[in-house]
Amino acid sequence: MKKYVYFTVFMAGMTTLATELTASRLIGNVFGTSNLVWASIIGLILIYLTAGYFLGGRLADRWPEATAMYRILAWGAFSLGVVPYISAPILRFAASAFEGLDVAVLLGSFAAVLVLFIIPITLLGMISPFAIRLSIDAQESSGRTAGTIYGISTLGSFIGTFLPVLITIPTIGTRNTFLVFSLLLLLVALTGLGRFGGRRLLVQHLWMPVLLVVLAAATSGQTLKNSANQVFEAESAYNYIQVQQSGNLTLLRLNDGEGVHSMYSPDTLDYGGPWEQFLVGPYFYRNADPAQVKRIAIVGLAAGTTARQATAVYGPIPIDGFELDPKIVEIGKRYFAEDLDNLAVHIGDGRWNLDQSPYRYDIIAVDAYRPPYIPPHMTTQEFYRICADHLTETGVLGINVGSVPGDRRLINGLATTMATVFPSVHLMDLPGTLNTMIYATMQTTSAADFAANLSRFSVRSDIHPLLLQTMEVTFASLQPGYKTTQIFTDDHAPIELIVDDMVIRFALGGNLEGLQP
Repeated sequence: MKKYVYFTVFMAGMTTLATELTASRLIGNVFGTSNLVWASIIGLILIYLTAGYFLGGRLADRWPEATAMYRILAWGAFSLGVVPYISAPILRFAASAFEGLDVAVLLGSFAAVLVLFIIPITLLGMISPFAIRLSIDAQESSGRTAGTIYGISTLGSFIGTFLPVLITIPTIGTRNTFLVFSLLLLLVALTGLGRFGGRRLLVQHLWMPVLLVVLAAATSGQTLKNSANQVFEAESAYNYIQVQQSGNLTLLRLNDGEGVHSMYSPDTLDYGGPWEQFLVGPYFYRNADPAQVKRIAIVGLAAGTTARQATAVYGPIPIDGFELDPKIVEIGKRYFAEDLDNLAVHIGDGRWNLDQSPYRYDIIAVDAYRPPYIPPHMTTQEFYRICADHLTETGVLGINVGSVPGDRRLINGLATTMATVFPSVHLMDLPGTLNTMIYATMQTTSAADFAANLSRFSVRSDIHPLLLQTMEVTFASLQPGYKTTQIFTDDHAPIELIVDDMVIRFALGGNLEGLQP
């Protein structure tokens, strides 16, 4: 019996961690994957496990029987399997609330989904105390037995950390990941019931996997969201990805869907967003000319909007695009005309890839900042030094960052940090949005030089209309400066603290749409 109990503990531990990570994706598809969401999921699951440990210990002393443990395991596995199907209407309701910016409904939906996990996680938490009680042969070996149980459970948890993220979610999706782990654990439970309780007890619980399979079959083909004009959805190891059609515009949305990360239309290149703003950075230099732009890097390539605009403005110059999620690149080629001959796509972390690049660039565009998803390691003094090391003598670093009305802490911190590396830093607030573009140049530059270049270009017929129009928007929206605040370093960059506070204050005001990139 002991060996099978150990195997049961391993599978329960694996399923518990797999559930935690899969729950983050299930909830993140609608509510995002910010630290606030993660903290809520991890915190409540720990509370549920704590309750399971206490309750399991008491019940194990009262009914120290293998059949009792496997009944609990069967119900835990079954209740886990039905969570995605019960939560589906709640999540769709929440997605609609997100589009309507109903914060009260959002918070209620978030709480409701989290509550759904109380039964399966509490039941799974009861398994280890039961396993210890069943495995102890003598008092003098109780410590060794408990250590073995927890060691095996932790090893299972280790495996469960990687399986959903790297294998099951990208290949079969979130709902089917729940189904697979639920059925595997049900198989363990039913086998245990058959071994220790007899065939009759096993047959009494066979309806559980049958019902789960029926639920899965009945809901197959349903989209995760009922968003308007959705033409495609997919899940990768990093994101829930949506493609929507709005008139003649194709939009890329990720996770909660509040931000548009890329845009495409065969009829226009001007989207009134931050993508084209990266192209004007070189013109803070005196007497700059488009012919001087020879190579561009884009950190946060997404589906390639900036790359297509840059190719139109500057011709087929080499562009290195750094993107963490290969699925987004695949979708970019399918829906956003990202298959440019001059674009070299590098999959992986933007900072690391840029640091490894052998090239120097005239423009480095960093489009990886979207509250609340801002990677701290790409906001620091050390990162900006990497950028400076990969810029030409007349190169420019451009970053796109979101803010909220009356709160420019993030902008000020980034500008302050960039100013420790670059001689000049310029800011412009993108009209009609809460986005700010920050430009940093390798030499001392001025708005007056930008104005002079704009004046020269306005009478030249060889200047691309998109470049000229974007320069006009930039110059009209330049800001007088920024407040000097703290410097972000690899050792201390409290980005999450700033952004979480910023988002909470803004969301409570019902203005979530302002956080779009």
